[in-house]
Parts: sequence; C-alpha cells; structure tokens
Amino acid sequence: MTRALVLLVLLLVTVPAAADHEVYYRYVVLGYVKDARGKPVPGQEVELARDKTGFSYLADTDDKGFFVIVARLGDESAGEALTLRAGASSTRLVARFDPGNHTDERGTRVDLEGLRWIERTAWFRSTLANFMAGDRR
Repeated sequence: MTRALVLLVLLLVTVPAAADHEVYYRYVVLGYVKDARGKPVPGQEVELARDKTGFSYLADTDDKGFFVIVARLGDESAGEALTLRAGASSTRLVARFDPGNHTDERGTRVDLEGLRWIERTAWFRSTLANFMAGDRR
C-alpha cells in the first residue's frame, strides 16, 4: 500500500499541470493637473478606469500637480477604451500600443488644464524618463 501511495505521489508531482496564464504589461498614464490659471493642483485624486471591466487605478497628484498611474494591460487590451477622471472632469482614452512590442514602455501623457484634457502622446517617453530620473518639471 505505501509503495502504491509513493508511486501515486511521484506521478502527481512529475505530471505538469495544465494552466493558462495571461501576461500583463505596464500601461502608464501620467501628466499634470492644473487649475484654469495654470497653477498645479496638489492632492487631487486621479482615476483611470477600464471601461471593459470597470476596474480602476488611483493616484494623487504631488505638489507640482503631477500624477502617475500604472495599469496592468495584456496584449489583447490594445485599443481598449479607458476613462480618466480628476474631480468632476473626465475624458476618454484609447490604450494605443503595439501588442507585438514587449520592450518599449506603453502609455500616454494626459494633462488637465482647467477643464480641458490634453493628450500629449509625443511627450510620454520624455516625461516618463524625467520621472524615473527624479526630475519632475
């Protein structure tokens, strides 16, 4: 009996388990929140919501009005609708990235100036690099 039990345990341990794993990557949304006069709004809660799932990610602005939100999106999320909110103001975004590119950072820069949202995709990489280096202008 113990020999059969040992063989059964060895069989269970050596047989690979079938599992599906979805790989997620960082999708970074960052930017500045400023009032209508162009002054930073510190301590403002900013929320990024995935419209498909309703799951949201939160951040607060720092003393310069800067925020960073890191979402987890898989390759299949390319083109997914997102909603960015700060206070009573919101805007719709689309997760734009190349699902075959797993080396470049994925994300966008979005600034709120007064009540106007401005997406500045061309500024994303430099803003992220400055943030990572500790320089937030």
